[in-house]
Amino acid sequence: MEIKKIIEEIVANKQEAGGIKQVYYVACGGSYGAFYPAKTFLEKEAKEVKVGLYTSNEFVHNTPRAFGENSVLVVASHKGNTPETVKAAELGKTAGVPVIALTWVEDSPITEQADYVVKYTFGDGKDIAREKTMKALMTAVEVLNQTEGYEHYKKFLDGVGKIDRIVKNACKHVEKRALAFAKNHKDDSVIYTMASGAGYGAAYMQSICIFMEMQWINSSSIHSGEYFHGPFEITDAEIPFVIQVSEGSTRPLDERALKFLNRYTQRVEVLDAKDLGLSTIDSSVVDYFNHSLFNNVYPVYNQALAVERAHPLTTRRYMWKVEY
Repeated sequence: MEIKKIIEEIVANKQEAGGIKQVYYVACGGSYGAFYPAKTFLEKEAKEVKVGLYTSNEFVHNTPRAFGENSVLVVASHKGNTPETVKAAELGKTAGVPVIALTWVEDSPITEQADYVVKYTFGDGKDIAREKTMKALMTAVEVLNQTEGYEHYKKFLDGVGKIDRIVKNACKHVEKRALAFAKNHKDDSVIYTMASGAGYGAAYMQSICIFMEMQWINSSSIHSGEYFHGPFEITDAEIPFVIQVSEGSTRPLDERALKFLNRYTQRVEVLDAKDLGLSTIDSSVVDYFNHSLFNNVYPVYNQALAVERAHPLTTRRYMWKVEY
């Protein structure tokens, strides 16, 4: 079932109970990061509908009191078998809350706890408009449009139609830069990522899922708005940073941080959404497409880094190998 029709059905079913008042996005790791644009969208655009973003195990053990008949639960698990996320979905099902599960594997444990299953594209050559982040974002857009109305709905859909071409052109644009980055950073023991706004989730994912999980490089994602409130003290000429400069409302935060970095460090990799073509999307909605751009440009860098370091992205020490 299409997301638009899923939300239509949920809205219709909740009319007598007072409608949708809360949407909770719950997942772990990369799936958690992929929910960031949806969270940011509803925080900024909705007047009445409230939104929460939770890592799965915290949601299970520290469930919001408001979670109930006026709620919708959206969960994501790539292979559908993340135990904490399956448990969160089960919690929703037990509470009678409609559960939307985003997954790449339809026949998986999480689908047994879901009222609606949404499959997304993944892998080389995937359609960016149908990936996990965009599917999650569409649940937020449809909830808003079908409850309060969303004045930029058509412009948003126009952006969805453009994002695949923008991302694939951007990936080609950074190929040489990625090779140089890999050579210059292959021996680094720490790399920081920095970002703001709806694109922050991409920096978070790059930090925890790639640099730490897949490359065993110490890392932390720093919000551009928080950089000057502590983290900038670790900046020196040799500390490497990757900074996302977003298009849209939070760009001034990124530009301020970049100005400081350019003054005090010699090792900063800049991913500028404007240079990468995102400005062809209307300014009223462009904020929410930053994540899909950055998150899909990073793999060009990651493949080059893995080759240069002779450390395949599939290498693990603990994940899936020991009890945890």
